[in-house]
Amino acid sequence: MGEPTHHSGCFCGAVQFEVSGEPQAMGYCHCQSCRHWSAGPVNAFTLWKPQSLKVTRGAEQIGTYNKSPGSSRKWCTRCGGHLFTDHPTMGLIDIYAAVLPKLRFTPALHVHYQESVLPIRDGLPKMKDMPKEMGGSGTLLPE
Repeated sequence: MGEPTHHSGCFCGAVQFEVSGEPQAMGYCHCQSCRHWSAGPVNAFTLWKPQSLKVTRGAEQIGTYNKSPGSSRKWCTRCGGHLFTDHPTMGLIDIYAAVLPKLRFTPALHVHYQESVLPIRDGLPKMKDMPKEMGGSGTLLPE
């Protein structure tokens, strides 16, 4: 049967990619950078090993912006559609949950909750910043 594969692309379709296997983690990020980039009060993330991602069309159309060394945000230079963010310090790629419509999104936690502008009461752990294993303090905040 093999690993599940999810096909996706940018808003106009110029960039196409696929991701295989299962994400390493799924959750919500509340940091100001993710909120600003996603133009929303919270960003739903899915983290994958880099080898899980394969750009199948339009690689030359992918633009990159580095606000910080820990995040290389990628988008289509034709339509501006967001694609994914490379997090080299974590060794993972965030493929935005919104661009993987057939993936069953099952969030496990909230990160950077100290910056939240939209309190969410869903029973999931609320990390002040990030888990210790991802370079954060590991501090939990109350819901």
